[in-house]
Amino acid sequence: MRKGSCCMFTSGVVGAVLLIMGIGLFVSGLFQTLIHNKLKGEITLTEGSKIFASWKNPPPPVYIQFFFFNLTNPEEFLKGEAKPRLTEMGPYTFRQYRPKRNVTFVDNGKKVSAYTVKSFVFLPEKSVGDPKVDMVTTVNIPAVAVMNRLKGMGFWVSSGVSMYMGSIGTTLFMTHTVEEMLWGFKDPLLTRLKTIKPDTDEYFGLMRNKNGSDDGEFVYHTGKQNYLDFGRIYTWKGEKMLSIWKSNQSNMINGSDGSGFHPFLSKEERLNVFTPDLCRSIHMRFEKEVEVKGIPAYRFTPPRAVLASGKNNPENEGFCLTPKNCLDDGVLDVSVCRNGAPVVVSFPHFHLGAERYAKAIDGISPVHERHQTFLDLNPTMGVPVRAMKRAQINIHLERVTGFPLTRNLNGTIFPILFLNESVVIDDASAARIQKLLLIVTLVSHFPLVLGALGVILLLVCIILQHPSNDPEYPSNHLATIQNSLASA
Repeated sequence: MRKGSCCMFTSGVVGAVLLIMGIGLFVSGLFQTLIHNKLKGEITLTEGSKIFASWKNPPPPVYIQFFFFNLTNPEEFLKGEAKPRLTEMGPYTFRQYRPKRNVTFVDNGKKVSAYTVKSFVFLPEKSVGDPKVDMVTTVNIPAVAVMNRLKGMGFWVSSGVSMYMGSIGTTLFMTHTVEEMLWGFKDPLLTRLKTIKPDTDEYFGLMRNKNGSDDGEFVYHTGKQNYLDFGRIYTWKGEKMLSIWKSNQSNMINGSDGSGFHPFLSKEERLNVFTPDLCRSIHMRFEKEVEVKGIPAYRFTPPRAVLASGKNNPENEGFCLTPKNCLDDGVLDVSVCRNGAPVVVSFPHFHLGAERYAKAIDGISPVHERHQTFLDLNPTMGVPVRAMKRAQINIHLERVTGFPLTRNLNGTIFPILFLNESVVIDDASAARIQKLLLIVTLVSHFPLVLGALGVILLLVCIILQHPSNDPEYPSNHLATIQNSLASA
């Protein structure tokens, strides 16, 4: 009896204490606060932090795929007899390496500066063909850039240049190998211009001088003072703001470079990303929950408003530098940061753009799943576990006075290529994150474990208190039954 009573009393007291402690710790959020503060201290751009080494030299492989648009009816389009008919060529896939160089702490360790050097290695096994052999017909971008520069310089000047272009065989379209289009070729028009203007580069390529280059110096907040500032850009090329757009809002350098975000993300957040290729910042919104290699993630993606015209999104009014010729939804004129060349960027196949741009071209068909840009971020750590950055380069083809080649052009936004820059977390990094998330979950839920143990011990106490657990219960119960029968 004494042994059973002692066990019952002990389990009851310990169970009650554990239950009270579990409830108290859960309500106070003490353990959750402790682990969250610990994680905030670890996720910083500082020497020795858990992510600093991978930030400087990202282990997951980054791939960039190029898809060219080949024009199959140049003569018909040039004569105005048909809209351009394009076929998609690709992917031509390259492995991209992007380590950070000249990493230096500034402002007493509150900020860190770095250059991201990008290099590219062709991967034939992930490509559809040989870029040295495959030919693509597209807009003669150097010629269009020259004609665009001569706008407003008078009919006679334009006509003289037009005749000169004709004499060396320059037309509105050109055919080159994929490799030449990407990494450069010697253009006859640019070579002739170099004799007049010596600083002219006689070579042209969409990725010319990009291999082994960087986008300039970035200075980032380390997140040491405030975890919400982790990875946020402080300056780019020594400037806190751009100076190429019409409004202060458009010139703002907002958010991170997309390689990392602060921990403990919410679905309601607006994530800002500065993209040097677009010469502007964009934002992303939560779309849905996903899972990558067993890691839960929130998918953030640019909404339609990001590339909406100023009339549909007042935030974008500053991106139109010619108010009478503003473009419609889904495209952005970036000629101001492309040396005056009439370059227009969009999402692939004019995804999220005005229908008229896609309808003006045969062979263009936007599909959300194939042409969407997104970031899959683990909300606890703010780490990208998968990302797809997709963008399309277009040329704005307009009629230019003095150039007969352009007489049938009607403002077509002509697709040249689109690229898909992708990364998925590697297995080793995924395993480390899964382990860390498990620790965070266990520590955060420790009060619930205590409460559960308390409930179990209280149940044991109740069971021990039941009369059926009394050693003399069977004989006493039998005697009671016998006495009842005798009385009857």
